[in-house]
Amino acid sequence: MTLSGEEGRRIGKAGGNDGLDVAARLFGWVNLAMLAVFLAEIWLIYGAPEMPGPAQALAGGGAAAWVMLLAWPAAALAAAFWVVRTPLRGLREDCDDIAAFNAFLIRGCFFAVLYVGIADAAISFLRVEGLLEQVVGADLASDLGRSHFRGPNVHLPLVALGFATAFFSRTLGFTWLALLIVAAELLIVITRFIFSYEQAFMGDLVRFWYAALFLFASAHTLMEEGHVRVDVFYAGFRPRTKGMVNAVGTVLLGMVLCWTVLIIGFAGRSAIITGALSNYEVSQSGFGMYVKYLMAGYLGVFAITMLIQFTAYFFDAVADWRGEPGGRAHDGAHAA
Repeated sequence: MTLSGEEGRRIGKAGGNDGLDVAARLFGWVNLAMLAVFLAEIWLIYGAPEMPGPAQALAGGGAAAWVMLLAWPAAALAAAFWVVRTPLRGLREDCDDIAAFNAFLIRGCFFAVLYVGIADAAISFLRVEGLLEQVVGADLASDLGRSHFRGPNVHLPLVALGFATAFFSRTLGFTWLALLIVAAELLIVITRFIFSYEQAFMGDLVRFWYAALFLFASAHTLMEEGHVRVDVFYAGFRPRTKGMVNAVGTVLLGMVLCWTVLIIGFAGRSAIITGALSNYEVSQSGFGMYVKYLMAGYLGVFAITMLIQFTAYFFDAVADWRGEPGGRAHDGAHAA
């Protein structure tokens, strides 16, 4: 159930707790603004080697470094301006809008790994069977054997196509991805034990899709209250107490974890995520798929989508804390 902004404001006034409403919205939107600046600057710094980082502003890094440094307080002020200019928006309205945007990101990632997995597995099959040169020509076949060519010229266009598809599609498709994983694993079993045929790319495809299923579905599972709750006292709490616990836990456990993954993963050019992405890292399995660098990027996608969803969840939890109607059931149905 989505409340209008006017209803959310009226409920807040009735509860006499508008300060918590404003503070929660300010915290959540500043958190998302910081995420946007972080990702933009990561892309600029590692996409252009000559681009200085914000830490170099005080060390003579020039105007570009100062722009990057000042982008952080500017983003926080923009978020605060948005909160001040939209006093009639309710917490649940913010929650629904953020969750809808995050669902689009997850759909795009799903379709991207679907397209990339099929295309890369097909290229790897043609290479291992010596058919690629006959299909695309000697020069292109040679280029497709290099990860620095296959990544930007094959994978990235397919990723863009995945997000274009997500714009028109409204299904998340995790059920279908799970089915494809089963089909890929079944193909391995059939070809291995019946035809005595198995190649490295076949196992790579299963891992590529399975990792996506696990990491990309996490934010969607949080949105649908599907994660297992391991608790002793939570199930017996009142709804407002549950909201308080969820709000505090989301900040201290969920958001902190996501920011930790992002900061460590993108800490430098040799960090676990940026190092693999910038070098188009591949496995050493001969004619396997060239998607190892994308699987390192899965960690970044996981942290980003979970951080966005945690922000939406935080808004919903604070609304429960304030006693606003229209919340989802947190009845411990998945408790263990």
